[in-house]
Amino acid sequence: MSDEPEFPALSDDEIHKSLNDIATLLSGQSNRLDEQTKALNRLNEVAVAARPAAFSARDQTDPQNYGELIGQTIEGRLAGTLKRLDNTSAEILNGATHAHKSFQETTSAHSSTLRLMDEHRRNRDKDIRWSLWGGFGGLVLALAMTVTLPRFIAAYPTGCAVLGGDWQTTSTGTPACVTYYP
Repeated sequence: MSDEPEFPALSDDEIHKSLNDIATLLSGQSNRLDEQTKALNRLNEVAVAARPAAFSARDQTDPQNYGELIGQTIEGRLAGTLKRLDNTSAEILNGATHAHKSFQETTSAHSSTLRLMDEHRRNRDKDIRWSLWGGFGGLVLALAMTVTLPRFIAAYPTGCAVLGGDWQTTSTGTPACVTYYP
């Protein structure tokens, strides 16, 4: 007896439905990845916009004369950019969390599909073995019937006539079916 539990065989419709569900899940995953790509593109645009301002500030600053100006510039000009970066990174984090959950669901669905395919293969192999035994049993039955059925039919006068023989009595008085061949 196997340690693996017996699972009922799934019908073709159930397997088809499972595969359709997996395809729908993968389509949704693709849409989510497209959304994350858009968020990353927005982040890249913000980073490109912030870079020249940072270089300009570095080149034009003199710690003695422009200390206060740097503070005002950062507050006035980069505050919005930093806030957008913060919002964008929050979007990316949410997208990554969502992608991780979707990946786990996809992995689980993939594992289930592999399990179902293995179960289907085992059931198919078992069916093949039973078919072979059934075919062998049918062959044995056909051979047995080939030998015994004519003897059974010929044991009665009507059966003897069906087989093309004559019902006669032997010299010892035993009735027998006799068939003459030319």
